[in-house]
Amino acid sequence: MSNERITLKDVAAKVGVHSSTVSRVLNPATRGMVSPEIATAVAAAAKELGYRPNLFAYSLRTSRSFTIGVIIPDLTNPVFPPLIRGIEEVLGQSNYTVILANTDNDPAREETLIAAMRGRQVDGLILATARRDDKLVRDIIDDKLALVLINRATQVENIDCILTDDAAGIRVAVDHLAALGHRRIAHIAGPERLSTGHRRIAGFRHAMAAHGLDCPPANIAACDAFSEAEGQRALIALMDQPSPPTAIVAGNDMQALGCYAASEALNLNCPADISIVGFNDMPIVDRLAPPLTTVSVPLRKMGAAAAQAMLGRLSGENPKTGTMELTPHLVVRGSTGQVPPTS
Repeated sequence: MSNERITLKDVAAKVGVHSSTVSRVLNPATRGMVSPEIATAVAAAAKELGYRPNLFAYSLRTSRSFTIGVIIPDLTNPVFPPLIRGIEEVLGQSNYTVILANTDNDPAREETLIAAMRGRQVDGLILATARRDDKLVRDIIDDKLALVLINRATQVENIDCILTDDAAGIRVAVDHLAALGHRRIAHIAGPERLSTGHRRIAGFRHAMAAHGLDCPPANIAACDAFSEAEGQRALIALMDQPSPPTAIVAGNDMQALGCYAASEALNLNCPADISIVGFNDMPIVDRLAPPLTTVSVPLRKMGAAAAQAMLGRLSGENPKTGTMELTPHLVVRGSTGQVPPTS
């Protein structure tokens, strides 16, 4: 082939169809309008000829940039790469490019980043940064920009949210510890301003009640962040009580890492002296000593679902809003064991 750009007409001529048919086949939103046989032939011809869509020209016709902004709270948290991978895989199949930004959990920085994304004319935003009461989310909705929330929800209605079932995740953690004989179980909680913190606290109280176990306020350690430092601080405080817990359900794996550091500082053996359960099953926790028992969340699947929701929004095929909750499961490793005999 020459160096001339391959066009829709070139692909259409090779297959013997109209260029509009090729356009439908190459657009995931309209591919179903063409018979499978024709769609297969068009896709094969496009690949053989080396056809590449002219997104710049298409964006001029449709007023779309084919970019989606994805904003996360902490780039150093290993939870987010699988989420982003799922988002990119699905959006890439529809020729969308992801613009990624990190807020460092700073609301002012988040506002600046959202303004910058909108200045670049992104077609939509996927936010992993939402707070339960979130003015930025309201503003985005009021301006009718396509929006999907992932991992966190808000009190604002009419939004697509892709979440994990936090209550179910906490429940399987408490069930596991209760089955090991633990009765003094504490929860290291995330911030209540975030739906993940709020929902997991409520799930912990409900799970403890279901087992007939006491859940005094002192056994829920409130934290300002889902961080290793806060997890360490919280466990040290919990173990300073007259009747310290024998097991911990951490709000996430980062807090559980802090519990490991605190256990070492307090000369506690995990799990002989204290059992620890995390939440998220982020990469690397199976390599800790001992490997962390944790609630496994389908992170990549969550990312893919968020991208699908965004594509549905942009195509108009999915005008309804709603919350999708993916079911987590417990992965039992070495950080949990039978309740200490002297407890």
